[in-house]
Amino acid sequence: MRTTTRMRTLGLCACAVTVAGVLAGCDSGTKSGEAAATEPAASASPTAAASRAPADPDAAAKTAALTTYRRMWAEQMKAYQKADARGTELTQYASLDALGQFRNDLARMKAAGTVVRGELNHHGTKVTDLDMKATTPTATLTDCMDISQWQTYSTKKHAVIPMPTSQPLRYLATAKAERWKGQWLITAFTPHGDQSC
Repeated sequence: MRTTTRMRTLGLCACAVTVAGVLAGCDSGTKSGEAAATEPAASASPTAAASRAPADPDAAAKTAALTTYRRMWAEQMKAYQKADARGTELTQYASLDALGQFRNDLARMKAAGTVVRGELNHHGTKVTDLDMKATTPTATLTDCMDISQWQTYSTKKHAVIPMPTSQPLRYLATAKAERWKGQWLITAFTPHGDQSC
C-alpha cells in the first residue's frame, strides 16, 4: 500500500512526476571502481599485486541483475512516454507483480491524460544484497533517482504540469529481483521520495 501511494505521489497523478527512464546516464559505481583498480597497476609492485583482494565471485550475477534493472527502466520509459505498455518488452524484465504495479500506474496516467517527457538519470545504482544460495536467487538494488530533467505533460491541456515544490529532485529507490531459469526479473520497485541522495 505504501508503495502504491508513493508511486502516485511521485507522478502518476496529474500533479507529480513519474519515475521511469533510460539508464544511459547511470553510474553504477563500477567505472570509478575500475579506474581506481587500474590506475595504480602501472606502478604497483608484484608484491602489491599479489596482495590485492580476490575478484568478487558474485560479480557476474550482480552485473546481470543491474542489466535487467536498466533494461526494465528503458522499456518503462517507452511506456511512460505514451502512457501505454504496448510495443514494449517490459514482460522480459519484470515479474507479474511488478508488471501489475506498472500497469496500474499507466492506467492512472491515461485517465489523467498525462505522459512523461525528458529523462530520468540514475546515480550510484548498485546491488546491495545478493543471495545466490537461495532456491530462487534474490538481489536487492539501490538507486539514486534524479528527476531534475523530467516533466509530466498534460495531453489535455497541452502544458507541462509543475512539480510540487516539496518534491526532492534526487531521492533513493530500492528494487527487488529474483532469478528464474537463469533470467533476472525485477519483482518490486519502491521509491523513497522522502530520502534525498
